[in-house]
Amino acid sequence: MILSDLSLKSSLESGRLKVSPLCAESIQPASIDCRLGSHYLVVEDRNMETITLDSEILYREIESDSIILPAHSFLLATTMEHIELPDDMVAFVEGRSSIGRIGLFIENAGWVDPGFKGQITLELYNANSLPIKLEAGRRICQLVFCQMDNAAMNPYRGKYQGQKNSTGSRVFLDSENPT
Repeated sequence: MILSDLSLKSSLESGRLKVSPLCAESIQPASIDCRLGSHYLVVEDRNMETITLDSEILYREIESDSIILPAHSFLLATTMEHIELPDDMVAFVEGRSSIGRIGLFIENAGWVDPGFKGQITLELYNANSLPIKLEAGRRICQLVFCQMDNAAMNPYRGKYQGQKNSTGSRVFLDSENPT
């Protein structure tokens, strides 16, 4: 069941769901808007020949209140908001329609597991033929929350738990990679 603004407000007030910092205007009829943070990661392509799934990826870190995303380019960004989900709630990360209409895709996995705590890392892709200027503090995406039928037996405690700022891929830590 997708949570309504009334249910979201109730969950926030009780402390069951935590979103901080939260602006009152961020609460939408069936979602909470999140704002762009000021931390970015760009793949360090000058020092790598190939990205593989079994080795750590090198990133260049950028801290700025604004950034230009060139046409047909990709970067990792973060939300300003830190969230904490209870063990019986999940969230979907969705791009805002107004953002998608300028050709900025929020290319994330789109799923936040029950029990997750941290900032959300966003995978941004500029599909436009022009650069897009991004500014910290602007609403960039929305979280849609769903109540599960039961609490998860094994809530999220994975490699991104507690992440702060943009966090690069940790696929090289997956169990199927050779040690």
